[in-house]
Amino acid sequence: MKTGNNHTLFSAFRNAANGLLFMVRTQRNAKIHLAVGMLVLLMGFLMKISMVEWCIIILVIGMVLAAEAVNTAIEKLVDLASPGYNENARNAKDVAAGAVLLTAMAAVVIGLLIFLPKFLVLIAVP
Repeated sequence: MKTGNNHTLFSAFRNAANGLLFMVRTQRNAKIHLAVGMLVLLMGFLMKISMVEWCIIILVIGMVLAAEAVNTAIEKLVDLASPGYNENARNAKDVAAGAVLLTAMAAVVIGLLIFLPKFLVLIAVP
């Protein structure tokens, strides 16, 4: 692994992609968030959401996945720095996981605000 400014732009993107692939391969919750995100994208196509709604949905999906990536990085660093049990290490992991939970809960609320009215119109009996 090179350090400093010797990285090419291509290698920086490759390293980032490797990190995301590692997250998806090794983290159960990342797989769940990714699957739900793809389901929401499919629902967006089927429900013909507006351009603004698309922007919001894409931003929120990105935020949840980014929070999961940061959580994974924090977990791995804490495990490296503190291989045995340590209360501060546990707290750091819990706070990072809490950040993911907050973004996921916000995403659910936003998803409901965007999709629930559209579903209610579809199931409304005239």
